[in-house]
Amino acid sequence: MSRKYFGTDGIRGRVGEGNITPEFVLRLGWAVGRVLAKAPGDKVIIGKDTRISGYMFESALEAGLVAAGVDVRLLGPMPTPAIAYLTRTMKADAGIVISASHNPFEDNGIKFFSANGCKLPDEVELEIEAQLEKPMETVDSARLGKVSRINDAPGRYIEFCKRAMPIGCSLDGLTIVVDCAHGATYQVGPQTLRELDANVITMGTSPDGLNINKEVGSTAPQALQKRVLDEGADLGIAFDGDGDRVLFVDHRGEVVDGDELLFIIAQHEMLRNGAVSGVVGTLMSNMGFELALNELEIPFARAKVGDRYVKELMESRGWQLGGENSGHIICSDITSTGDGIIAALKVLHAVVDSGRSLADLKSGMSKFPQIMENVRIKPGCEVMEHDELKAAVALVEKELGSRGRVLLRPSGTEPVIRVMVEGECHDTVTRLCRGLSEKVQQLAV
Repeated sequence: MSRKYFGTDGIRGRVGEGNITPEFVLRLGWAVGRVLAKAPGDKVIIGKDTRISGYMFESALEAGLVAAGVDVRLLGPMPTPAIAYLTRTMKADAGIVISASHNPFEDNGIKFFSANGCKLPDEVELEIEAQLEKPMETVDSARLGKVSRINDAPGRYIEFCKRAMPIGCSLDGLTIVVDCAHGATYQVGPQTLRELDANVITMGTSPDGLNINKEVGSTAPQALQKRVLDEGADLGIAFDGDGDRVLFVDHRGEVVDGDELLFIIAQHEMLRNGAVSGVVGTLMSNMGFELALNELEIPFARAKVGDRYVKELMESRGWQLGGENSGHIICSDITSTGDGIIAALKVLHAVVDSGRSLADLKSGMSKFPQIMENVRIKPGCEVMEHDELKAAVALVEKELGSRGRVLLRPSGTEPVIRVMVEGECHDTVTRLCRGLSEKVQQLAV
């Protein structure tokens, strides 16, 4: 069955439009309560990022859940992975995150974690959607849910994050600029690093409800690059609005993306433990990353784009490390979902343990030039099945040989074909990508 409301990562959109309204979220809270909490005393925890609409949707979810007879625990602004962790450790029946991640403040969304801190399986989302089609009914007054606030949630999560570093491992002597995107990590991110003895310089830590992700954070690292150079810092760390992604900046002001961070973590674990079971990337992971892992004799596999698919492939292979070049990194030996702070600490452990700079650590991997163009097509156009396009792709693949890749991927949200070409020579890759894009445009008329 196709899903009517849920996308690949919960429900997301512009505030006040479609399903991102207080009326719908009220019914959603009730439906979730009916599906995920089956007995009196069952509880659901709710956390959010810092966008202004979070207050409105928190109240709507709270009312819907209480009407279904479910107890609610409010966490306030907390990173998405913190809510996954606290759902599990507080033995809640579900966790709900109010966030639109790296989107601007005008957007918001709702996503869910099951009792074990993982994304909901498809069958549960379909059950919630079926419940949404039913009339909303409030339980008897004596069975209404109760609401309380968990005031020590930040401290619990900070202590959990610190356990990603071995006992006795200190960040003393490292000067780190931390950009929290005016988002959910604005308190716990810097505090975790300070408690590990780093000298922390902060930016993006003054949320006002409207400035989340605005010219800061992992989607806009330019300000962090400048600040690292101005401060003469050892490195910089940039989180996104809900804290499940992270990028670094080295002491030279160069961005270190998710592929490079995964390589650094895998390389360090290989040196410490002698083996790494394997690493999961995506169709967009850089070929240079794959080749660097091959040099280390670390198995590598590609999943479809999206952390849900990365996690599924990790579980099927029995591997503990995976992620995307966007900086969404999953370390399943520690936590159940992508976690920017945990991934950052894994990288920092590699830095202090090796005594090498971040720039030096990433030098073991050489990224291939990767060019992508978005080609707009008519809705419903079946250009991907055109024999002439398949022939053009085959010619490009032949020219690139074993040292390059071609990927044509329809967007899941708009009538666009994403054309990506990757290889060793930037000029060649650019030429080939342009040619394929023009072929798509020609055939999509």
